[in-house]
Amino acid sequence: FPFPYEPYAIQERFMAALYGALEKGQVGIFESPTGTGKSLSLICGALSWLRDFEEKKKLEEARLLALEHEGQEEKKPPTSDESLRKGTLHEPGCPESKGSAGEPDWITAFVQKKEERDMVERLKEEQIRRKKREDRLEEIRHNVQLKYAAKRKRSEEEETKRLLQLSKEVLLEGGGADVLEQLDHNEEELILDEYESDEEKKVVSGLEEDDDMEEEHVTKIYYCSRTHSQLSQFVHEVQKSPFGKDTRLVSLGSRQNLCVNEDVRRLGALQLINDRCMEMQKNKHEKKSDGEEMEGKRRRVSRTVCPFYSYEQMQFLRDEVLVEVKDIEQLVALGKETKACPYYGSRYAIPAAQLVVLPYQMLLHEATRSAAGINLKDQVVIIDEAHNLIDTITCIHSAEVSGAQLCCAHSQLLQYMERYRKRLKAKNLMYIKQILYLLQQFVSVLGGKKMFYPGANFLFSTPSFSGTVLKSINDFLFQSQIDNINLFKVVQRYCEKSLISRKLFGFVERYGASTVVKTNKERLAGLQDFLLSLQQGSDKVGDLPVEAESDQLRSASPLMQIEGFLWALTNANQDGRVILNKQGTVGQSSLKFLLLNPAVHFAKVVKECRAVIIAGGTMQPVSDFREQLLSCAGVDPARIVEFSCGHVIPPENILPVILCSGPSSQQLEFTYQTRDLPQMMDETGRILCNVCNVVPGGVVCFFPSYEYERQVYARWEHTGLLARLAAKKKIFQEPKKANQVEQVLVEYAKCIKRCSHVGGQMTGALLFSVVGGKMSEGINFSDDLGRCVIMVGMPYPNVKAPELQEKMTWLDKTMPRAAGQAPSRVLIENLCMKAVNQSIGRAIRHQQDFASILLLDHRYARPAIFNKLPQWIKERTQVKAAFGSAFAELRKVRACLLSYV
Repeated sequence: FPFPYEPYAIQERFMAALYGALEKGQVGIFESPTGTGKSLSLICGALSWLRDFEEKKKLEEARLLALEHEGQEEKKPPTSDESLRKGTLHEPGCPESKGSAGEPDWITAFVQKKEERDMVERLKEEQIRRKKREDRLEEIRHNVQLKYAAKRKRSEEEETKRLLQLSKEVLLEGGGADVLEQLDHNEEELILDEYESDEEKKVVSGLEEDDDMEEEHVTKIYYCSRTHSQLSQFVHEVQKSPFGKDTRLVSLGSRQNLCVNEDVRRLGALQLINDRCMEMQKNKHEKKSDGEEMEGKRRRVSRTVCPFYSYEQMQFLRDEVLVEVKDIEQLVALGKETKACPYYGSRYAIPAAQLVVLPYQMLLHEATRSAAGINLKDQVVIIDEAHNLIDTITCIHSAEVSGAQLCCAHSQLLQYMERYRKRLKAKNLMYIKQILYLLQQFVSVLGGKKMFYPGANFLFSTPSFSGTVLKSINDFLFQSQIDNINLFKVVQRYCEKSLISRKLFGFVERYGASTVVKTNKERLAGLQDFLLSLQQGSDKVGDLPVEAESDQLRSASPLMQIEGFLWALTNANQDGRVILNKQGTVGQSSLKFLLLNPAVHFAKVVKECRAVIIAGGTMQPVSDFREQLLSCAGVDPARIVEFSCGHVIPPENILPVILCSGPSSQQLEFTYQTRDLPQMMDETGRILCNVCNVVPGGVVCFFPSYEYERQVYARWEHTGLLARLAAKKKIFQEPKKANQVEQVLVEYAKCIKRCSHVGGQMTGALLFSVVGGKMSEGINFSDDLGRCVIMVGMPYPNVKAPELQEKMTWLDKTMPRAAGQAPSRVLIENLCMKAVNQSIGRAIRHQQDFASILLLDHRYARPAIFNKLPQWIKERTQVKAAFGSAFAELRKVRACLLSYV
């Protein structure tokens, strides 16, 4: 395999296994620890397969075209005798020969010949398109004058637009009230704008009619990861790889990351950016009404359109993206330079791209996939950092709405309907009334009562009881008395096509209790008046301040959130549950849909794709992926392949120890009943004191929860043990706020570096972290930042949580027992060990790194738990019944460290 340097043996095995899985069209679960060059192995293995696949495809196409050409040259009209001998003509009186399907041979031969001709025609068309694309990209790559010409043309267009804008401003100043009145009318038409049919909606989709845009998707690899930084890092690895010059790569992202229109970007919230972008597109493609066509002499002011949404410039950006590998930052810079929208320009590049890099939320959600123009048919998908894939799919397809959102959406939609009742068509009015009924019934389920007066609002009354109730989808529909409404029609046929939630947001933003408001400040003030007017007549409406509702409306349209909940209710009854969370008032209560079977959505990805690779640094335990995801998705067990490679570090560079008892022979068992005992907390403190005495640099200690960390910290502070720890290591605590994490890590690193240079009694720093917190994933405690990682107890999830209990019940009903264990018990253990594996994997980050890992609980030695550790850690783990022998091993590591330094 091509590689930028001499690969490790495990990297060669990884790439060979990956190549084989892609060649055979398998679903693979691949594990490669951090520091083993996983990204480069994925790149070189996958792109090597894609290169060979394209070569084989070209050779096969050439062979078929050659055969067809030879057949045309040798072809001559057969005589009647020859036709009879070959069976192509039927002589009267002779029985026709029949094929295997019961059809005459001449019909079968005709159909076969037609299929061959059609295939050859498709191959010829594909060759023409490929040649055209390659010639265009080669011209852009080498023709610098073409770029200068395009840049000069953009400058001329900008100057033209500037002059046009000046003329419009002059027109506005001279037009007086007549022009302003027409502007207001145009904006109101945009808010109303009833939908008609699918054909008319194509105008708003933003896709121009062009042959280039109808290009078929070439075979490609979709690479997904979790965060924007991980995707950028992957693209940089592609640039450094042997495939960096020849690969057509495109990076996809959200409008928040890719928008280059500063007026839109400054809106901040993703939903507001999406709404504004869609509105500007609609302005660009809006058809003039018959009345407007008749008013040829009347002056009108055009609606705001995005200057970056230029089809010609987006074509140029598309070609520039395909010519050279670019990450998202480079794509945004190119968009600003070319005055083209990177969000849509990158989407136009998808069909011709060989490698598409995107966040996996975009790929795993079918509606988002479709909107982005992603076609998975016979393609390859690689999902990296997939250790939490099941949770991600569950979260993407779950939805929650609060009582305040339901009440707010009902009030808004009611006002919208009353204002435009006479102008709405009967079908649209029917759908709006159905949505109002749905909202009313949802509030009633939460304990709300309807007040009947003009501009009615819901009373924020106290529910009959507070607590959480779980119901099946059908039971919830029956209880809400909405089982007679076709939710598919409401959501799919009306909400999606009419964009009612976006129009409703624009309506509320524009109108308050008074008439038209011109500025954002006036709009907000009008909205507050609007909400206050809805609340008049009730003394109990007060649990949700107007400011809170205003902030909520400013961040997103409540109806949009509710549409997601309605979509969730269309799942099969057995695949999900509805959680009624009743609190002090209706406004504080909520409805939540919980997806129990993520495989039902992942199945569409697996069935369409040629091959799917689920990869990660720590994938153990993998039984969840096999049973909950792949088996339930209908994947044949023979199609599933697993690969796990070891680490590149020498065996002596890591010391994993399961410690069963402490210095005073106190057995370590941090169960919910025993972990709060003073003697257990004191024993943990003594272990840390001994460790900090012999381990230089940084020590990271993970606790099961923030609350338990607080209890232990308070106990050690009271007993004076904390002062003893602080004499050897400066103590840091993981903050609960995400914006403070970076600062704590910087101070932690500075302290360790300072201690290593200055020397003295203090030898480094001690960091208290929480499993599942801000520092248990995605943080590198390499080298001196993490010479020892300590796991206090086993971080089992709260089995009394209603959502987890429902998941456990569902698994016990649907999954077979494995090795005598109930599926619910396996789930709890897997959730615990996944969190442990992610936390302890923070230490070893490269080939020269070394560290010790202490697991403080004797239960880690149980076979069912021990076997769920990563292979590269499990094969080197030592079980120590007494603290003395474990401490001796730690001293050996310290001696090795000093000799290394």
